[in-house]
Amino acid sequence: MEKKRLIGHTEAQLKAIAKNLGMPAFTGGQIARWLYVQHVADIDEMTNISKKNRDILKQEYCVGAMTPVDCQRSTDGTVKYLFPAECGKTVETVFIPDGERATLCVSCQVGCKMGCTFCATGMGGFTRQLLPSEMVAQIEAAQRDLNIRISNI
Repeated sequence: MEKKRLIGHTEAQLKAIAKNLGMPAFTGGQIARWLYVQHVADIDEMTNISKKNRDILKQEYCVGAMTPVDCQRSTDGTVKYLFPAECGKTVETVFIPDGERATLCVSCQVGCKMGCTFCATGMGGFTRQLLPSEMVAQIEAAQRDLNIRISNI
């Protein structure tokens, strides 16, 4: 059985997941903080949740963190990440620093319908829209790597 991702769920949804698994609803709030404030990559890192509840959670869920398959850093601070999509193809995410702004350009689809001859993504054709969990996982991975808070998406 493929595990479901926790990343991409709202705090209310995480509280419902916790309750459905027999945990107190506040556990969903704890999970949300671990995902979106602490940027953990593994359920075992959620140390204020009991070991028993972490084990229950791990039976059906995973954090859903993504690890880039490639990362290129420019001298101007720009960072380009290449992430695997669930369909076996890859998508790009680009961090663009600009003074006090920390902008992240996040992919929301695999491929492009435009077919522009100068663009490798467009030439590859359109495959599908990304799931919300795949988009949020790009953001969380970049924040973990850069150890900063993204201010613009």
